[in-house]
Amino acid sequence: MDGTVLVADDDRTIRTVLTQALTRAGCKVHATSSLMTLMRWVEEGKGDLVISDVIMPDGNGLETLPKISQARPGLPVIVISAQNTIMTAIQAAEAEAYDYLPKPFDLPDLMKRAARALEVKRKKPAPVAAPEMAHDDLPLVGRTPQMQALYRLVARVMNTDLPVMVTGESGTGKSLIARAIHDFSDRRNLPFVVASAADLASLDGPATLLSRARSGSILFDEVGDLDDAAQARIVRMLDSFADSAPRVMSTSQKDLMHRMEAGQFRQDLFYRLGGVTIAVPSLRERVDDIPLLAAHFLGRAERDTGVVRRLSDSALDMIRVYSWPGNVRQLENAMKRLVVTSPEAEISRAEVEAVLGSQPAIEPLMGGGETDQLSASVEKHLRRYFDLHGGVLPPPGLYQRILREVETPLIEIALDATGGNQAKCADLLGINRNTLRKKITDLDIQVTRRRRLM
Repeated sequence: MDGTVLVADDDRTIRTVLTQALTRAGCKVHATSSLMTLMRWVEEGKGDLVISDVIMPDGNGLETLPKISQARPGLPVIVISAQNTIMTAIQAAEAEAYDYLPKPFDLPDLMKRAARALEVKRKKPAPVAAPEMAHDDLPLVGRTPQMQALYRLVARVMNTDLPVMVTGESGTGKSLIARAIHDFSDRRNLPFVVASAADLASLDGPATLLSRARSGSILFDEVGDLDDAAQARIVRMLDSFADSAPRVMSTSQKDLMHRMEAGQFRQDLFYRLGGVTIAVPSLRERVDDIPLLAAHFLGRAERDTGVVRRLSDSALDMIRVYSWPGNVRQLENAMKRLVVTSPEAEISRAEVEAVLGSQPAIEPLMGGGETDQLSASVEKHLRRYFDLHGGVLPPPGLYQRILREVETPLIEIALDATGGNQAKCADLLGINRNTLRKKITDLDIQVTRRRRLM
């Protein structure tokens, strides 16, 4: 890696670690805790790359980006921030940041992005004004890698014309994602229309929808629930689109690929709606975001009602291990109920147990009660495997080979999710640590511990 990197962060530890890592990689580094100093260096022509925090003692890093672009067109800026919300990612994209990473970040990942940025010559960007909107009520909060990847994807697609399909379990916030894409896009001042089954029940329904949406956005919510006639009307409507047509988005908690293969969803509609697919993770897939979301909902309740509530440590542990089949919506409702029912400022574990005790704790299957996707996929794979042998039995030892096929990616993904921490991974999998170590050795799995910075 070659070049000069300007680092701006008010955290001395981060400045030190980045300086050491970039220097070892062959870069020259200038580090500061001041945006004013950073701008002086930029205006003096120093630096081939900027790595900047957002919240600084003397200003906001995102607000400094247009000034950097004006002073030095083409100078790439990587934004790092502890403000882990979808708005940070969107604002970074709108301010034409080269890249955005949340804190805590993976140091090797940042180094790879820095290396790529140093190789890229960027053109002068056209600044885009951020919309005036009250975004604090969007519960699109999360610092986990899954949510940060989702934020970056939303920021990339929001000003394209590609159809967007948002998938995920009930209560994950699919319609919020679609709404955010519209509200922060170039179409923000045009209508956002949610098409219901009733809107598509008549022959003139699509024409009415088009007249309402104009050049804005149309959302087909839970499109997998629509009958054949409604699906056919959507196809005809999409085929009639002119240049000034609205943007099309859809949501589904059902596996549309599975339904299409089963003849329950039109193939032509599937491919028309699936320009970009955004998969919203369940709460079980982002456990580390649960305390953040709970604090968000408790903070909203405090603003709305003036009632201050916080979760005790044991109560927090309780909500982390619960499976949340209703996802973010269920968590939000639980927090609202606890604000009302808890007599003390600190919510106890017993109070959480009382609220959750009357609710289901079974993890749902995506697809609304349809066949278990994993079982169906395994069955399909095995049937093809047997068919490929042309009526001849496969070689002996099939049971162990199939177990290895499933076990290896399961352990690898669990290790990645826990940052290579074998103790946490064993706890996550529910197996003994020595058993995990033996499986890592037997399956020849590479373990990499990731260093994370706060």
